[in-house]
Amino acid sequence: MSGETQPTSGSRQRIDKWLFFARMAKSRSVAQSHIQSGHVRINGERCSHPSQMIKPGDLIELTLERRDVVLVVRLAGERRGPYEQARLLYDDQSPPPDEAKRLTPYEQAIRATGTGRPTKKERRAIDRLMSDED
Repeated sequence: MSGETQPTSGSRQRIDKWLFFARMAKSRSVAQSHIQSGHVRINGERCSHPSQMIKPGDLIELTLERRDVVLVVRLAGERRGPYEQARLLYDDQSPPPDEAKRLTPYEQAIRATGTGRPTKKERRAIDRLMSDED
């Protein structure tokens, strides 16, 4: 990781490095996968290459698992530092979170009690009710 630094704060920088330095991704490879999946837009246009250069003033829209983030680049990063330093790299313009909570794939897969196919116990109870009616 010795080659992770950038020259000056006013220069251009690769988007994958900037997302890593700004702590929007846990690693550069995660940042690259977000970019290649089409979850990153720069100035309204879809970013498809991790090597695309950004500069101060650019608007970055990032779709994360639980929220959408809109950031304006202030500075190019020099290293991945603590949150307080990373926060200086951007202005957060994100809209307030939606009232309706976004569900994770696991939460979507869980079925509410009483929905779906009846259990064996419920089927037997239904059969008893049906036989009592006859």
